[in-house]
Parts: sequence; C-alpha cells; structure tokens
Amino acid sequence: MDQKLRRLMEKAFVAFILSVFSFSALMAQNTTCDQPTEPGLFDMGKMWTFDFPPADYFRTTYNFSPDQKWFEEARLSALRFASYCSASFVSADGLVMTNHHCARESGYDAQRPGENFNEYGFYAPKLGDERKVEGLFVDQLVKMEDITDRVFTSMAKETTDAAQLAQRDKEYAAIKKEYAEKAEWKGLELQTVQFYQGGRFALYGFKRYNDVRLVFMPEVHLGFFGGDYDNFTYPRYDLDFSFFRVYGDDGKPLKTAHYFKFNPKGAAEGDAVFVVGNPGTTRRMSTMSDLEFYRDKQFPYILKALKNLSLLNQKYNEKAKSDSLINVIFGYENSIKAYGGQLSGLKDPCLMTRKAEFEKKFKADVQNKPSLNSNLWIWDEIAKSNTELSSVYNEFSVLGQSSTFAGQLLGYARGAINVALAKKGDAGRMEGMKKRLANQQVPKYIDLDQQVLAIYLQMTLDNLGENDPFVKAALNGKTPAEVAEYAYRNTKLSDPQFRAELLTKDSAALWNLNDPIINLACLAAPRYNALNVKYTELQAKLFAYRSKLGRMLFDLYGTQIPPDATFSLRINDGVVKGYEYNGTIAPPNTTFFGLYDRYYSFNKKAPFYLPKRWENPSAELLKTPMNFVTTNDIIGGNSGSPMVNKDLEVVGLVFDGNIESLPGSFIFIPDKNRAVGVHSGGMIAALKYIYKANRLVNELTGKK
Repeated sequence: MDQKLRRLMEKAFVAFILSVFSFSALMAQNTTCDQPTEPGLFDMGKMWTFDFPPADYFRTTYNFSPDQKWFEEARLSALRFASYCSASFVSADGLVMTNHHCARESGYDAQRPGENFNEYGFYAPKLGDERKVEGLFVDQLVKMEDITDRVFTSMAKETTDAAQLAQRDKEYAAIKKEYAEKAEWKGLELQTVQFYQGGRFALYGFKRYNDVRLVFMPEVHLGFFGGDYDNFTYPRYDLDFSFFRVYGDDGKPLKTAHYFKFNPKGAAEGDAVFVVGNPGTTRRMSTMSDLEFYRDKQFPYILKALKNLSLLNQKYNEKAKSDSLINVIFGYENSIKAYGGQLSGLKDPCLMTRKAEFEKKFKADVQNKPSLNSNLWIWDEIAKSNTELSSVYNEFSVLGQSSTFAGQLLGYARGAINVALAKKGDAGRMEGMKKRLANQQVPKYIDLDQQVLAIYLQMTLDNLGENDPFVKAALNGKTPAEVAEYAYRNTKLSDPQFRAELLTKDSAALWNLNDPIINLACLAAPRYNALNVKYTELQAKLFAYRSKLGRMLFDLYGTQIPPDATFSLRINDGVVKGYEYNGTIAPPNTTFFGLYDRYYSFNKKAPFYLPKRWENPSAELLKTPMNFVTTNDIIGGNSGSPMVNKDLEVVGLVFDGNIESLPGSFIFIPDKNRAVGVHSGGMIAALKYIYKANRLVNELTGKK
C-alpha cells in the first residue's frame, strides 16, 4: 500500500473514532459501569499483520521509526511451533525459545525409559546430548503474497454461497499449485490465510525445519508452578520456558542469520514491548447476534462437556497417576477457565453495550457511504442464520460429537461409517479418511474410554430428552452407564484386525455386524448427516455474510483496524505496566522472593511445591525479576511468543494472560487486559543458579 493511501486511511480512522465518541456519549450517560461503554480506540485489538506493518503508528506512539528491515528481521526471527504455539530463534546456532507448556505437547516424546521429565526436567550439558523430537517441526514465514482480487474474481463465477466456498477452495488449490512451481517459492510450505472474516486473502510461504531437538525444559513444578489455581492470574511465579535447537540437513546446528538477541536486563515499567507470534482465534468482528449465539448456546454446551471430562479424568487419575493424563487434565482445566472467562465477558452488560455501540456506528458509516449502503441487510441475515443455528446446535453437536467427548471407540466407528458412506467417485477423500483411521491407536485406558461414552450418552439424554428417537433406541430403557458397560464388554473394536476389516465394508454390512458401539454410530449417522447438510449450508451463508462485512470494514477503516487472529504471524505493541485488581495493585514484575513465599505459605504442597535443588537459593536469585506484565494484546496461540524491545532484543516470553484478559476473544480492553511473561533476567538466573546450565547461559548472553 502506498503512503498516500495509508495516510488517507489513517485520517478516516481517526475521524471514525472521534465520531464514535460523540455518537455514544448520550448512550453511556445512564449506564452504571466502572468502565466506558462507548467503543474504544483499540476494541478490535492490536494484532497487526506483517502484510501491512504499522510503521507510522509505532512512530507516533513510541517515538521510534521501524523501517522495512526492522519488520523483516522481526518476522524472520519468529517461528510457529508445530501447529499449536509460537516460538523464536534466539541464537546464531538455531536455538529456539518457547514455553514449557508448549514443550509438554511434544518434548516428552524424547523421554527415555527410566526418565521423568515432569519430575526432573531435562538439560543437555553438551551439544551431543540434545534429543531429537520425532514429528516436531517449526515454521519460518519467508514469503507473503496478496491474493484477494484473484480469490474474489474466482468466487464471483458462482452465485450460491456454498458454490462460492467450493470455488474459493478450488482457487486456493490452483494458487498453491502455481506458486509451488515458482523458483522463489519452491520447497516452501504454502498456506492460504484469510483476514477480516474473508474480506482479504493472502498466500504465505514457510520454511519448515523438521530436525528439532530438545535442549532444556524445567520440571513441571516450575513450568506450571501454582497449577490451575494460578492459571490466568497475576502476580505470578512461573518458569514457563523451554529451549530447543533446529538442525540443518547436514546434521549440524542451523546457522541462523535472523534471531532475537537476549537482554537479561529485561524491560522497565513504561518501556515499549513488542510481541511477535501467532495468536490463534479471536471473534472481535462478530456481530451482536454472533455474540449472543456464543453466549446462549455454544459456550455453555462446551463448558459443560469440558467440566464433565475434567472431573472424570481427575477421578480416574487418582489411581492411574499418569503423566499423560495429567497433561490432558491441564488442558481441560485451561480450556474451562478460558471459555468460562469468555462467557463471563459475554454476560457483562457493559462490554456487550460497548460492542453494540460499535455495531451501531459501523452500520451508520455503511449507510452514509453510497457504495456500501445497499448492504445493510447483511446484519439481519446473519441474525436469521444464527437463530436457525441455535435451533439445531445442541442436536447437531451431540449426534456428531468428536471422539474426545464421545469416546475413542465410538469415534472410530463413526469414521468407519463415513468411509462407507463416502462417494465412490471421491477416492482421494476416502483414502485420506482410511489413512487417518488406520493411524488411530486403541485407547490406552479402555475403562476410561468407557466412562467417556457414558458421559456422552448422559449429555445426549440431557440435550435431546428421553422421548427422542435416538435416545430411546440408544438407551433402550437402560442408564447411560449400563449401556456403556455393555457396549465395551461386547464390542470387537479393540481388535486391530477387526478395525482394519471395518474399512472395507459398506454401511449395510456394518449394521449387520451387530457390534454395540458400531450400532450406536449407525443409529446416529442418518440423522446427523441430514443435520450436517443444514449446518454446512448455514455456515456457508454466515461465511459469505461475514466476508461482506469484513470487506466493508476494510473499505471504511483500512488497516488501522487489524483483522481477527487466525493463527497467522502478527506483531502487537504494549508497555510494561501493573494494574489495579482485587482492591490492591499488581506490580509490573514479580521476583523469586514471591516464588518462595508461596512455597512456604502453602506448606510446600503441590501445586506450590519446589524440587530439592531449589532449596537454599542465592541472594542474587531471590531479588531477580521472575514474571512481568504488559499491555500487549495476546490470545491462545501466542504462547511461546518472544517479547522484544525496540532493538529487537528478548526481554521476556509470553506464557499467559490475566483473568481479566479472557473476554479479549471478542473485545480488547487495554486498561484491564495484561499479557504475562517470563522475564528474560529470570530465565538467565534460573539457568545459572539452579540448573547450572552454563553452556546455555553463555549462548544466550553471547559468551563463548
């Protein structure tokens, strides 16, 4: 975008914000809230894309002028860690920094018999001790291309919403095929990315590194200190960091031209901090009817299912005492807090008023622009579609529930039915489904899987009622627990040979097997498939409508409103700043003194337990900053993102947000939202004084 167009968009955006304040002032006068109800300057957040870097905004806000080279260095030093976290290069020899809770997803695969990374952590004293993690990869974004016009031109060939979506996907495939043959894109992992809910599109090319080795991860007692009690809270005392290393094709550490240098001093209160990472999903451009659907239907359903599964796994693990189940429970509890916090925000009348005021102003601006004012009907159509979606949501969800919520054996049976029902002409899709099923393992804890099925059947009963035809046929006068017990006692789905044979049978043959779990899947399939047609049509409509809104939003305000998060690389800005909470004030940073205070205050009991090597700390360690908070805009997926200063030096590592930040999924409130990070000095101090990881300390601080 040229500078003239950018400045015009900036002026339009400033005018928009000023008009919002005047438009909303009267509406806010009679509202009893402890916060403004008019839209704020950054309600849509600060998740700026590297496609449109906010150089002018950074200059006016922080009094420094990052050029194209600065943004390029930030982009090329950042990484996407597998498919679930962020990371970054932090040395010239391929050293990678991310969170401990990201490492838990894959680092444990490097554990050898007799080792216990949860209890003792891991450190490679020598280069040869670094452990390859099979299947782990990191991606570096090296190429970007705007493909908006091409995608919209292709979609315009079709008239219906569903056909346009199908045409979009065809164009995606054509673009990837074409670019894969271009010299400068060859060998890259290609991904199409949509912004503004489908209002703009881009093609990203990633350099993928597949030889990733574990270098360091602390014990779970430090990597998740305070457990779920401290999760999404601050003040915080957590060493949620780990290090890996990328190796090149020659089997040697990768020589990285782009990386963030470590600054052990960190950042002081008021200092600018930039987070470079891959935020997962936000819903800030949602309409009011979208938000009401999440509030009244989707989130309550998901929360109930998550709570049921978490309690079940916790009870089961009292005897099993499995590290893998502990991580599953951590995941459930994290999701419960996240969804619960979002739901609390959706029930907050002040925040919802603020969202409603933005929608009113957006509509008014659309109405006042001749080229757009014929599109006001879109909001009504989104509301109608959400009403239809609400009417089938619970039924659709329980009948098509994933194996996570319904049990792995039932999930496998459903997969076998989908293979049987797949169109014979769609051989590629059918083979892909078979391959995924063939790679699925029989549940390690089969009795736990049985209890998951019982919970699923109870949720089905609760949502559909005892007179529902599927419920009647599935339960046949028995309790959910009785049906699950009988099903697992009589199924053959634990037999690998039987599972393989299923993938060769048609739907009639599957029913004739008279396997109780397969029968449950067969009972649900016709009704679910019919619902799925309607559900898919509604989602296609909603995508089309939201895409139109996204295009209008971009037309009106340009890149001054960043797009929603899509697990694509972003840069966001903030400052180190404490905040008021619970009748007191949270400091900008905590120290290791606080870690030991919680250890002793809770009588050395988990989850505030410290391993033996943490006894008798040095005075230098105790006074070192440990965690800190900033006003940066983060969400799930930002875990592992580097926190850097104006000189692109690491001052911290994002690992969490405060509890007040959870409504940030749909609205960003800078006065309350905080990003919580591990202080760079805290990482160095722990490595130096506790773990005696001198090789790693020297590499991070530039001492060879």
